[in-house]
Amino acid sequence: MNEADRLLLPYRPNVGLMIVNPQGRIFAGRRIDYPDAWQMPQGGIDEGEDPLQAAYRELYEETGIVRDAVNLLAESRDWHTYDFPPEVAGKLWKGGYRGQKQRWYLMGFEGDDAQINIATEHPEFDVWRWMEPPELIERIVPFKRDIYRAVMREFSGRLR
Repeated sequence: MNEADRLLLPYRPNVGLMIVNPQGRIFAGRRIDYPDAWQMPQGGIDEGEDPLQAAYRELYEETGIVRDAVNLLAESRDWHTYDFPPEVAGKLWKGGYRGQKQRWYLMGFEGDDAQINIATEHPEFDVWRWMEPPELIERIVPFKRDIYRAVMREFSGRLR
């Protein structure tokens, strides 16, 4: 696919979750399918689902965290977008998307770390940990780095 055709593709609707513990560290999981790539939980919005519903569903599906263990602190004002790099775009969703548009949610984790279970039905992470924002930015795949910076700037008033 040439660049002009790729730019005509839609963005896949998606949600992202910044889960923050009481010490101000952010939940990050290491992707099973990308060695050494860490990210915050995220996932697609199903047909007929509103973004917040999708966020709570993805929260549980990717981390095992139940809704009662988090406090919704903020929602991004706008949708954030990022493009897939060409070497990745053709492999994901049969090449039908240019990238993803995401509504982000900041959630305060009020539970105990023992409530986190990444060994879910369809695991996306093989390891998880709490990270400081600069470390997370450093460890995220490069094509998502700008969106992570933008989300952290937007939520900065609610972080530590």
